Amino acid sequence: MLRMYRDTLSLLGPALPVVSFLGRLPTAMCQLGSLLLVAGTSGSLATAGLVGGALAAGQTVAGPVLGRLTDRHGQRGVVLAASLANALAVTGLVLAALAHAPTAWLMAVAVLSGATVPQIGPLARTRSVALARRSGADDRLVGTVLSFEGTLDEVSFVLGPALVGLAAAVAHPAAALLLAALLLTVFGTAFALHPSARATLPDPAASTRTGAAERTRLPGSAYALRGAMVLQGAMFGASQAGITALTEELGAPAQAGLVYAAMGVMSAAVGLSMAAVPARIGLMTRWRAATVALVVLSLPLLSVGSLGALYAVVVVLGAAYAPHLITVFGLTERTVPAARLAESMAFLTSGVVAGQALALAVSGRLAEGHGAPAAFAVAVGAAVACAVLSWTVRVTAPVRELRPAVAER
Repeated sequence: MLRMYRDTLSLLGPALPVVSFLGRLPTAMCQLGSLLLVAGTSGSLATAGLVGGALAAGQTVAGPVLGRLTDRHGQRGVVLAASLANALAVTGLVLAALAHAPTAWLMAVAVLSGATVPQIGPLARTRSVALARRSGADDRLVGTVLSFEGTLDEVSFVLGPALVGLAAAVAHPAAALLLAALLLTVFGTAFALHPSARATLPDPAASTRTGAAERTRLPGSAYALRGAMVLQGAMFGASQAGITALTEELGAPAQAGLVYAAMGVMSAAVGLSMAAVPARIGLMTRWRAATVALVVLSLPLLSVGSLGALYAVVVVLGAAYAPHLITVFGLTERTVPAARLAESMAFLTSGVVAGQALALAVSGRLAEGHGAPAAFAVAVGAAVACAVLSWTVRVTAPVRELRPAVAER
């Protein structure tokens, strides 16, 4: 495993992982940051929820569009424009909230903030995979690259909210969002201009090898994988609602963020260890095993009743999240045409955001009326649906002819 990660770092170089991590960190900061800012300036949690939902909606709808644009034109120009636009939009959201703008204006700026998210997470995956394939890497190294990228995502979504909480405690939630805008400006630009962006330039010779329609046709299994990510996001949202409700019932609401962060730390640690899984265990087997683990490990949520038990159950459940996420990204990379890889990766990320937002809204209401077990039941239901999907869908064979020629050696 250590050798695989040495090879991964040698392939990516020292700068790209740092730049991509700091570039994706603002995405993890903006959701919570906007909620805290609007709740504080408007005095209304309902308004904050509407603004947070608008931000998630913008990201969900526009994310795949940005991915498709990078597939067609390369990452450099698209990411550069999106990073600068997103920094301006987030700054505008801060100014509008501080000026006590009407809810409709806040939602409009939030939609723009979500729509301009530069999608550095999925695009970093696409770029790293392209570098690996062009170097002649085998599927196991590509899997290690995806594990590494998944871990960077997990760490960012633990560290991002922590930075927001720290900034809100020390100064003001506006400081957290302004920091996010600054990070976007600096590291979004650095990611866009990094020399590795050339690895994702579209291949002009591809049109001479096969028709455009054939090159970009998605297999049906690609849509099933997107559905799996929506369900994974639903698990996140329902778990978050249940954790929040239960910690409030136990008189320790401040523990909610720590419980969720502990789950993220466990998920990141297990994600790193995925490189040690033997190559003979195929991606379909891994996917099905991961979904079974999601079901088995989420069931104890229905009966948890103390803070200690909540920590234990949620941390153990976190061990199933990263394997599922990483495997679905791996199956997508092996299945979709190279000409639509960035779009497909962005769809997966947007699916998580959409599922989380919808489940949070639904399970939050259930928790208010029926307690934390009702919210956790939504998480278990999403896990069961994930398992049913993985055991009924047949993922098609890799589209080898659409990979760079060097990968065929």
